[in-house]
Amino acid sequence: MARKDVDMTQGNILKHYLSFAAPLALGLLFQQLYNTVDAAVIGNFGPENALGAVTSTGSIVNMLIGVFNGLSLGTGVVLSQAYGAHDEKRIGKVVHTTIMATLILCVIATVLGLAIVKPALMLMKTPEAIMDMSSTYLTTYFAGISGLLIYNMGSAILRAVGDSKRPLYFLIFSALLNTVLDLVLVLVFDMGVFGVALATVIAQAASAALVLYVLLREPQAYGLRLKELRIDKAEFSAIFNLGLPSSVQQGLTSFSNVFVMSYVNEFGEYCTSGWGAYNKLDMFLMVPVMAIAQASTTFVGQNWGAHQPERAKRGVRYGVWMSLACLITLAAVMLIFANPLLHLITRNPNEIAYGERFIRIITPFYVTICFNQLYAGALRGIGSARTPMFIFLSSFVVFRQVYLAFTNLLVRLEVIAHLSDQHFFLMALAFPMGWMLASVLLIIFYRRSKLFRGEYDAKTA
Repeated sequence: MARKDVDMTQGNILKHYLSFAAPLALGLLFQQLYNTVDAAVIGNFGPENALGAVTSTGSIVNMLIGVFNGLSLGTGVVLSQAYGAHDEKRIGKVVHTTIMATLILCVIATVLGLAIVKPALMLMKTPEAIMDMSSTYLTTYFAGISGLLIYNMGSAILRAVGDSKRPLYFLIFSALLNTVLDLVLVLVFDMGVFGVALATVIAQAASAALVLYVLLREPQAYGLRLKELRIDKAEFSAIFNLGLPSSVQQGLTSFSNVFVMSYVNEFGEYCTSGWGAYNKLDMFLMVPVMAIAQASTTFVGQNWGAHQPERAKRGVRYGVWMSLACLITLAAVMLIFANPLLHLITRNPNEIAYGERFIRIITPFYVTICFNQLYAGALRGIGSARTPMFIFLSSFVVFRQVYLAFTNLLVRLEVIAHLSDQHFFLMALAFPMGWMLASVLLIIFYRRSKLFRGEYDAKTA
């Protein structure tokens, strides 16, 4: 069997970035198709306000998934460092610890997800017109969440050793399956919101089965052996310590966004749906940056494990310039073609109008995301996961909530009119303001990190 892993500690840096990030970007692109296809099908062929029911729940879904996905980042860092150091014994321990822990977490995530559906929707001040449909979508999604968690963890293992192609193939297959099922369940069987949720669950289960299949057949050290499934305390501790900061950051950020959605929902169900339509396009802009940031984590992790800090820093510089070029191009396309792009998701003119307003206000600030994502990825690659956590929490949770509270204070003091254009504009700026603060802080802390001092800890010594 031909080897699929890639040693990034030698060879052309740009080639490694492109060969790793390109399939990863395509994978993320198809991953975004899950909910985007759900939104497009339900927005064009579903009942009134169904689009808002599907799209407004993203913060709740991400709140739970983000907590568990942090551990996949921890796995990626620990495994990429072990791979860079050519420590095959440790590689095997990390893989089997990860899979065993994932199986346990699947049970926890399912139970917890089903328990938070109603309270979270109420906390978000979900409009009454979409409450029942939102509850149906979330309940179905969380009931089948195990497929997504298993796929994410299995893919993290493959990507940590430089294999970003097979996760891509699995995502392409599952995204196509999801699309077909969406059309069949909604158009043929008229299953509405439940149909798009069920289609997503089935497609994610298929991707999980595929990633487990290739790990079971993999002859290298990172292959899965069922008889070796157990939790190694030392490796779980390393994964947990590196993954916990990201889990806390993602979970609390998404929890904070539940409150942000309460501000959006205040403008009514059309604004809720318009935000959801904008958000589906927004995630496509993020694809190249997220892919390059993940490539940065793996590249820096392997080279840090091989004691090559200068090569790691050069790789980060490549990543920043690549992500800037991609995002500026895509942002320009988004601004020029905002209206026709929104028409792909919904035909409701009120929802399109709100979506276009969000695009015009927020999109020009997207370039700032390149810096906070790339430098956060680099810091995680050297094991400094707590720094991005504190910065993101400060910027995306604390600062954002303070900013929105200040906006509401201006409304109460009648400095700006309630639900006016000025009120909407200030509310929409909450996201880019947080991005800019995070970028400034991460640039500062990256330049002061141990990557520039060559301070290796015991695991990488």
